[in-house]
Amino acid sequence: MALDPDEFYDHALAAADDERRLPLARMTGWDISPFEQDGLRVSPLRPPVVPEPARHGEDPADCKICRARDEGIWFTENWRLARVTGVGVPLALMLYPRDHHDLADLPDSLAAELGLLTTRIVRHMQAVPHISRAHVYRIGDGAAHLHLWFFARPLGQSQLYGSWLVVWDDLLPEHPADIADADAATVADALVASHGGSRSPVA
Repeated sequence: MALDPDEFYDHALAAADDERRLPLARMTGWDISPFEQDGLRVSPLRPPVVPEPARHGEDPADCKICRARDEGIWFTENWRLARVTGVGVPLALMLYPRDHHDLADLPDSLAAELGLLTTRIVRHMQAVPHISRAHVYRIGDGAAHLHLWFFARPLGQSQLYGSWLVVWDDLLPEHPADIADADAATVADALVASHGGSRSPVA
């Protein structure tokens, strides 16, 4: 059984200093870290708050993602894919079920399709010139409606490898929107060919 919230907090504090600051993460010493260790400080560890605040869309009637079910670059009856704007990486896409589901309550048929779709989206993103790798993230602390992130790592930028990519994305200047739009359209067209669906909402 996992530690309860207070036990987890006490366990973590045992490794912290008098200000409740944990040591710097090992990751900050990696050569792909966007930060130099000198001068970095870890924020003080805050005590647990239970119950946790509700995520956006816990009530489907208030879910903005549900209201945007017809917005995106590619659609099937069950899924939609949208381009995330304002990012620093060459391309960031977001996959959503069109109906209100989170990962844990996704029906088995949609879960099976999600695996196939994830593979195809990654395959099509990595086929775009000058994109080396497509990273896939599911976090889920901010919204109750399932959303999977697909981040493209630019070719040759080995400093952007791995788990730091999302931090680098936040630091980089915004990628030119016209190029990202064209690359997103290429991925959407490839999805229509490999998976079906359309570039317009499917009723």
